[in-house]
Amino acid sequence: MFRKAKQNRIFQDVVEQIQEAIVSGKLKAGDQLPPERELKELFTISRGTLREALRVLEQKGLIEIRTGVAGGSIVKGVSTQQVSESLDLLIRYKKVSLQNLAEFRIGLEGDVAAHAAERATADDIARLRGLIAKAAAYLDKGREHWDSFIRTDEEIHLAIAETTHNPLFISVLATISHNIHTYYESYLPMEEPLLRENHQDIVNLVTAIESRRPDEARTIAQDHVRRFSAHMEQQGVR
Repeated sequence: MFRKAKQNRIFQDVVEQIQEAIVSGKLKAGDQLPPERELKELFTISRGTLREALRVLEQKGLIEIRTGVAGGSIVKGVSTQQVSESLDLLIRYKKVSLQNLAEFRIGLEGDVAAHAAERATADDIARLRGLIAKAAAYLDKGREHWDSFIRTDEEIHLAIAETTHNPLFISVLATISHNIHTYYESYLPMEEPLLRENHQDIVNLVTAIESRRPDEARTIAQDHVRRFSAHMEQQGVR
């Protein structure tokens, strides 16, 4: 499975060989890599180079390094978690601009809405309707409940992603939904007309999903992201 590392790029080659074995399925989640002494001989590398390569693989989330008598390098496998963790940091610490975030969300949320309209089950629709009613109740209770309204709105966006039954859409939208409040807190004007506009957009979107109108759902989702991104940009330049 492994071969002697290329001497002109030893460290990178070791990482790539182990990574390829995991991604291709030759090594599966729960498998243990051979002991360090055996890996050193297989790759013909030093102990320091091997340990550095293993640390990189651990940082990528592909293996877990355990210490002790029963220790070793355990394969964690490939999942959507690796993508989510990187995106989580970018959004949570506002390392992407409002414009970059809007551009990404317009395409993504448009596709998600269209797929949701094609795939939604009766249970999916019932869940979405329940969340819409919950959001409306928070909005009607007044300003002290508006933050709860925003959080419920995030739940609705995630529920729409889950309606696609596509783990990639779900993973990426979950990361956005759980972290985008950092942008809202900095840039979104907390004004009742704006929040009611937001709620009406979601009502219209869920109606299009329930009615099996994917093109309409896509357009509503994209227009919503464009308008609210514009609201945040205007607030940001004041």
